[in-house]
Amino acid sequence: MHVLVINSGSSSIKFSMHDVERGSTPVEVYAGELSGIGAKPEFKFQDSKGKDLSGGRKAEPKTVEDAIRAVEELTSADGLPKVEAVGYRVVHPGAKLKGHQKITPEVLQQLREARAFAPLHDPVAVEMIEEMMQKLPDVGHYACFDTVFHETMPEGATTYAIPQEYRDQGVRRYGFHGLSCESVVAQICEAGMAMPGRMVIAHLGSGCSVTALVDGKSVDTSMGLTPTGGVVMGTRPGDLDPGLLIYLLRQMKGDTAAELEAMLNHKSGMVALSGMANDMKAVRAASASGDAKARLVVEVFVRSVRKALGGFAFLMGGVDAVVFTGGIGEHDEATRREVLTELGGVGIVMDKTANGAKASGLRKVSGDASATAVFVVPAEEDRMIAWHVGEMAG
Repeated sequence: MHVLVINSGSSSIKFSMHDVERGSTPVEVYAGELSGIGAKPEFKFQDSKGKDLSGGRKAEPKTVEDAIRAVEELTSADGLPKVEAVGYRVVHPGAKLKGHQKITPEVLQQLREARAFAPLHDPVAVEMIEEMMQKLPDVGHYACFDTVFHETMPEGATTYAIPQEYRDQGVRRYGFHGLSCESVVAQICEAGMAMPGRMVIAHLGSGCSVTALVDGKSVDTSMGLTPTGGVVMGTRPGDLDPGLLIYLLRQMKGDTAAELEAMLNHKSGMVALSGMANDMKAVRAASASGDAKARLVVEVFVRSVRKALGGFAFLMGGVDAVVFTGGIGEHDEATRREVLTELGGVGIVMDKTANGAKASGLRKVSGDASATAVFVVPAEEDRMIAWHVGEMAG
């Protein structure tokens, strides 16, 4: 079965085709990405061997609607496999849906209602689902949620100390980047490695989270009700004093809820501290050249990740493995080194050469003397979505 996977973000849409047989590892056929939507659009479309499939076509979407139409046209081009099912990454399922879902009219309505939980991601995903279901009405459509992996967290980890009436509405810690974390666990298993008993996964990219796992299952994570909390991110602040939010609301005029939401999702985090674009590579270059704001960004970001990682290590009574994934986690050796530098009590000894190597795939970057293993593992969310669709579609 050929499964089209769509992974939409606030300013980008990734899409890929996978050949899926039930119970088998999905095989990627092609992959593409439209990024920088509304700013400086970038487009790539290649088969699994790196051959360009664009055929000279250009895709420069100015709006999300433009990007959706471009994906529809690209994936239906002559010579490409016919789409037999579509799987979507959906960040938040809302309070009522459990587990990954085949999209029915009832499920789609639940997804519409869940948009308030993840305003940076879910509205685009819902729009994409609605458009693609009209375009491909005769195939199955499936929603795979970033929260499902965290459904193993104990009640003590998911419960907020707020009045019961709000908890009854579904206000709790959900956790995100679950498909990424699940892909890490899958790759460890596929490599024939023993699953670390106590593991911490740091997914560091535009969005960032840290997750604690015991025997490969989530027991706690830094993000909460929405993907806005936890560690400092590209445009999101991470955890804040609730009193600060009250203060900010009092300072704002007009539609304060909308203004605060826009600030927390689009104008905070590293971009607020640096005044630069959401680009860690550029921030590090500026820091190295002596830019004080950029140096502060690096310090705040690294400190927040270190605090989360160290806290989970103590929560579990130690840690057997630390995994870095996501764009920053996979490609920024300085972040990995700095996060772990002052965690000597956990027993980490980095291999400088391995950590600095430009390599791909699952790799170990800790030294032989390290009591805690450190790995870099690519985030393979699309492959996990394809696998889940194959299981649901039968």
